[in-house]
Amino acid sequence: MCGIAFFYSEDLTGEEHRGKIGRALRAMQHRGPDDEGIWQGRAVSIGHRRLSIIDQAGSLQPMQSPDGRFILSYNGEIYNYKELRPQLEGRWQFQTKGDTEVLLAGLITQGISFIEQMEGMWAFALWDNQEKRLLLCRDRMGKKPLYYQGAGPSLLCASELPALRRLAVGAWEEDLDSTADFLRHGYYLPGTTAYQGVHEVLPGHLLSWSPGASCRQESYWSLQIRSFAGSREDAAAELRSTFIRAVERRMVADVEVGAFLSGGVDSSLVVSIMAAELGVHPKTFTIGFQERSYDEREFAEQIAVQQNTDHYVKVLEDWDREYLTGLILKNIGQPFSDSSLLPTAMVSQLAASKVKVALSGDGGDELFSGYQRYQARSILRWYTRLPKPLRRGAEKVIRSIPEPMAHHSRSLVKKAHLFQDILNRIEEETPYFAPVLYTRDDYHALFPELQGRGHTPPNIPEESHLDDIQRMMFADALIYLPQDILVKVDRASMGNSLESRAPFLDRDVVELAFSLPRSWHRSEMTGKKMLRQAFSDILPNAIWNRRKQGFGVPIHHWFRNELGKELEQLLEQKQTLLHVPSVLHLLHQHRQGLRDHGYRLWCLYIYLLWKNSSVETS
Repeated sequence: MCGIAFFYSEDLTGEEHRGKIGRALRAMQHRGPDDEGIWQGRAVSIGHRRLSIIDQAGSLQPMQSPDGRFILSYNGEIYNYKELRPQLEGRWQFQTKGDTEVLLAGLITQGISFIEQMEGMWAFALWDNQEKRLLLCRDRMGKKPLYYQGAGPSLLCASELPALRRLAVGAWEEDLDSTADFLRHGYYLPGTTAYQGVHEVLPGHLLSWSPGASCRQESYWSLQIRSFAGSREDAAAELRSTFIRAVERRMVADVEVGAFLSGGVDSSLVVSIMAAELGVHPKTFTIGFQERSYDEREFAEQIAVQQNTDHYVKVLEDWDREYLTGLILKNIGQPFSDSSLLPTAMVSQLAASKVKVALSGDGGDELFSGYQRYQARSILRWYTRLPKPLRRGAEKVIRSIPEPMAHHSRSLVKKAHLFQDILNRIEEETPYFAPVLYTRDDYHALFPELQGRGHTPPNIPEESHLDDIQRMMFADALIYLPQDILVKVDRASMGNSLESRAPFLDRDVVELAFSLPRSWHRSEMTGKKMLRQAFSDILPNAIWNRRKQGFGVPIHHWFRNELGKELEQLLEQKQTLLHVPSVLHLLHQHRQGLRDHGYRLWCLYIYLLWKNSSVETS
């Protein structure tokens, strides 16, 4: 796992080029503390920071073809590189033992069709120094990041925004359409960033560019919904073998591989397959919370004992403003409101002290219908058929009861409030492409300057035969997963020089999951039915039957104390987009215990933290 950078400009001297690429690489040192490499040609510089996982002594980058024509800087892992290498050996004389040279040889000898055969996660820049042509590419699900900015005859790209900023000429300006997206959803939509003219390569896409030409981006893979040909028992058997193979693929490394273990179904399944099916004795890592309704340590420890892992635990006791600011400004480089970034970074820090690679359960909820919002949508089907006076009466009763600050998994009243929130936002989430934080009226009151602004999600195929829950799963896999979950895990893990691998995001697993009928995944109140049918013997009933919790953080408590004061201080600084009285009203309701606005307040706090930081936005 690594960090890459590319810079083309005919306006700077060679020394200026080297200075810029050097500063960009220093900004990504956490992504690759083991080695640094720079290749420089006329008007072009290519850089690489390396975290050595495979072929540790070799496979240095940027890597050149034998004739010096092609230069590759690559971030990621191709898990099936040993299977692909034999087909290339007749046309390529290999000098290294890793996957980097397999990628270089495949692209040169077979062209972009080689990407179709690759299984893994990647972002790479391939420069043709003869034709003066650049090829950028990201993996199918968007596991690895790649940002770029084109300015006339120049182009720059990097794995992280703070590094890209070191390559830029001139100040970056805030993109208000992107700000509208962020304040609506808590993250940016695919292809966009917080800044005007700064973009990300889309997952499953190739981008080509040459000096004097515009960037051309095209899809090489898209998530298609196909019908599974077979019985439910056939599907369970295929899922079992496919997922075990996906975990096994992600064990390919020349270093020790551990695993995150939250105690939920997905991470518990990954760890149990590592131990029970593959015979690995892994190190496992858990983050805990002092507040019991958010703490999952007992479930994680149950799996750790059952599978005899070397288990390590750390407890998040409070929020750390300095640490959070560093994550936002130095690693992500733009606002990001998923509060579980903090515990994810802490568990990554814990894991990095013991291993270089950790497997995770990311993707299981999107692929196998695990989120509570899918259950809520099932309930809405019959609830909306009730007479309006009855529904209005129910809402009045629910809202008359103060909203508990406990996690929703421990409180029926909390669930009732959250269900009412979803009901009130149903118009804003129809047609669904991502969850929203506010109703339309609340959004207009809070952000009057952003009316009519925002982006349309790109490259979401129209699958007219899907039902509403299938559409939610489909959109979450293509938007929420890459823009929230995978950003969080990549920056939190790589910020600690740790590589995270996600077996659920194996291409075969993804395509199999979306070929199955929705009824095989979920009944009205229960999800992940296919996972349970395929792996019922591997996990104990206590894990299968436990309430869905998620990696929540007790921010509601923080905003009733010091974090609420921090928010008030940020609101006093100069800013124009937020309607301050409306924000203070949310904070007042929260402090009084009338409503839990924790996640909404956190989104506003993060935006103001970024806006009022030293980052230039104008």
